[in-house]
Amino acid sequence: MADRSYLDWPFLEDRHRAMVLDLDAWAGDALAGVDHGDTDAACRSLVRSLGDGGWLLPTAVDPGDVRPLDVRTLCLSRETLARHDGLADFVFAMQGLGTGALSLFGSEAQRAEWLPLTRTGRAIAAFALTEPQSGSDVASSTMTAVRDGSDYVLDGEKTWISNGGIADVYTVFARTGEGPGAKGLSAFVVPGDAPGLVVAERLETIAPHPLARLRFDGCRVPGAAMIGQPGQGFKIAMSVLDVFRTTVAAAALGFARRALDETLARVQVRHVQGAPLSELQMVQAHLAEMALRVDAGALLVYRAAWSKGRGAPRVTREAAMAKLFATDEAQKVIDAAVQLHGGDGVRSGSVVERLYREIRALRIYEGASDVQKVIIARAVLAESGA
Repeated sequence: MADRSYLDWPFLEDRHRAMVLDLDAWAGDALAGVDHGDTDAACRSLVRSLGDGGWLLPTAVDPGDVRPLDVRTLCLSRETLARHDGLADFVFAMQGLGTGALSLFGSEAQRAEWLPLTRTGRAIAAFALTEPQSGSDVASSTMTAVRDGSDYVLDGEKTWISNGGIADVYTVFARTGEGPGAKGLSAFVVPGDAPGLVVAERLETIAPHPLARLRFDGCRVPGAAMIGQPGQGFKIAMSVLDVFRTTVAAAALGFARRALDETLARVQVRHVQGAPLSELQMVQAHLAEMALRVDAGALLVYRAAWSKGRGAPRVTREAAMAKLFATDEAQKVIDAAVQLHGGDGVRSGSVVERLYREIRALRIYEGASDVQKVIIARAVLAESGA
C-alpha cells in the first residue's frame, strides 16, 4: 500500500484527506485499463471520465464564486492521479491551467460560458503562452493583438501548447502595446474553432501528450474576449502560474511515490544469491535516499499549497522551491527505481520505464529548473534587503 502518513500532516484538513481517499479508490478502478494507444482519444476520454466523476470541479471556481482556487486540493489531486496514470494527471492539470485566467480574472459572462463546460469535461482547455523565440521569457512575447473597431485581430505563433489541436478553448496572451515588455501584454479567451487559428504542427515527445504549434493568422475575436484589462496579461499569466506551478511539483511527487512503491515491491521478491535484494545494504541505501527525497519534496509542496490556502497573495518563492526540488528529486528517485529494476527497468512499457519518460518534461515546463533558481535567488536577495 502506498504511504499515506503525509495525510496526517497539519498542512491538510479533513476534507482534503477524505478527497484523497475517494479519488485514490476511483482512480484504482477507472484508470487501471486506460488505453494510451491514441493519445488524443485517450485525453478526450479521460476528460469526460474525470468530469463525470466530479473530479474536475476543483480546476475552476463556480462562475459566481469569488473564492480562490484551493491549491491544496489541486496538489493532492495531481499527486494522486500522477501515481495512477500520467495522462490522467495531464488532463486534470490542463483543465485547470487552461481556465486559470478565467477563474481568477474572467468576467461573469466569460466564466458562465466556459467554466461549467470545462469543470464537467464537456470542453477541453489550453493555456497558450509560450512562443518559439521567447520560451520562459514571457515579457519578450511578440504575438500581437491589434484593435480593429470593437474586435481584436491576433497574429503570431505559440508553441509547445498542451492540448493544442484538441482544445475547445484557449487562453491566449498577445501584445496589445500599452507599454514595453511585460506592460504591453493582454490575455484573451479564444474558441478552438475561431477562424484564423491554425494548428501548424503537432509535436511529439518522449512521453506522448497532445502538443502543438499554433498559428494565428488574422484571428478575429470580439473585444469582450479580453480577460481582465488591457496590459494585464503578464500579471494574469504570473498569477496563474503562481497557483499551478506548485501542482507541477505535486505531480512529480506522485510519479516519485509510484516509483518508490514499485521498487519496494520489487526488491522484496527479487532474489540474488539466495536472498532478497532488500537485504543488501547498498539497496537499502538507495531506498533510504528515495524515501528521503519523497518526503522532503512533499514538505515543500504542501508548505507552498498551505501558504496559498492561508490567503498569501503570492507564493512565488515557495512555489519555485517546491517545483525545483520536487521535480529534480523525483527524477533521481525514478532513476534509482530503474536501476534497481535492472533490465526490466528499461523494458518498454514497464511502469518505471514509463515514469522515466514522464518525469523529464516536468523539469522544463511552467518554468525550467534553472529559471526557478533565478526566481528563488531574487526572492531571497529581496528579503535580505539587497
